[in-house]
Amino acid sequence: MLVLTGVSKDYHGLRPLRVEALTLGAGDRTALVGLDQPMAETFVNLVTGATLPEHGEIVAFGQSTASIADSAAWLAVVDRFGIVSARAVLLEALSVEQNLAMSFTLDIEPLSDEVRARVAPLAREVELPEAAWARPAGEVGEADRVRVRLARALALEPDVLVLEHASAGLAAPEAAALAASIRAVVSRRRIALVAVTADREFAAAVATRVLTLEPATGRLVDRRAGLFGRLFS
Repeated sequence: MLVLTGVSKDYHGLRPLRVEALTLGAGDRTALVGLDQPMAETFVNLVTGATLPEHGEIVAFGQSTASIADSAAWLAVVDRFGIVSARAVLLEALSVEQNLAMSFTLDIEPLSDEVRARVAPLAREVELPEAAWARPAGEVGEADRVRVRLARALALEPDVLVLEHASAGLAAPEAAALAASIRAVVSRRRIALVAVTADREFAAAVATRVLTLEPATGRLVDRRAGLFGRLFS
């Protein structure tokens, strides 16, 4: 699904984002710890082909992101990723249902029965409380807003779900419940997951492999694999 080799990208931080080696296979669930918000945004932009590395190579679904020829080809790649990020804007005056419906159509006032029939299973799948569906998105709690973004990320049936600090700002019980929901969704859909997070408990709950980035070298280390860790490629 995804292979990063010798990647380096300057994002005007203290040092460039470096990833020595990372491989994500079909159905893999990997969490990356040690990337702050700007670094996480850079990582997501790199793996989806929105930006290119200055050094190294990123291969997504068998194709180097550097070889993507035009916007149509890029959209074909990025549509295979479902991205859960606070950067995904919610229209706060519109209802939760309407925000979800925008994954399928811009004809949302009023919602047709056909669109509602597509929205409802998504909302239930991410365990979004039914009482929240008709409320303006700006009035629901942060945990529900994350679930709205999760549902939108799943709407086009991606092959890889990407979480960008999804649990940030959530209380520990909310983060744990979110992790359980995501784990169930990924398992049911048999899709891959890469979660960039600063929350180690969330990382351990949502993923089967938790890797810590060493920023100076770009190595990704499994701290649970022994005193010095084990490198994954």
